[in-house]
Amino acid sequence: QVQLVESGGGLVQAGGSLRLSCAASGSIFSINYMGWYRQVPGKGRELVADFSSSGNPYYKDSVKGRFTISRDKSKNTLYLQMNSLKPEDTAMYYCAARGTTNYWGQGTQVTVSS
Repeated sequence: QVQLVESGGGLVQAGGSLRLSCAASGSIFSINYMGWYRQVPGKGRELVADFSSSGNPYYKDSVKGRFTISRDKSKNTLYLQMNSLKPEDTAMYYCAARGTTNYWGQGTQVTVSS
């Protein structure tokens, strides 16, 4: 089993920044994928950023140049630095991992006011 705990969400004005963190614990040796997703009420969960199988980062078009995904393997932590935030970035953000099965964190709310 893998446990994922997100933190760092909050309320910020448009143009502001937040850094999300996702701490992984448990059977982390089994993890071969991690990424960030987001979801707004009434819509499906969408991929925001992740690391491809080659290790290169992938970004949803609308966040390119504003968001940066990174990881600290020594701390088993995944990050999402979000700059120049827009109201349309408002969502619940989830950390995802894949090992023997898919794992999700509990989510952290990001609200961007105009």
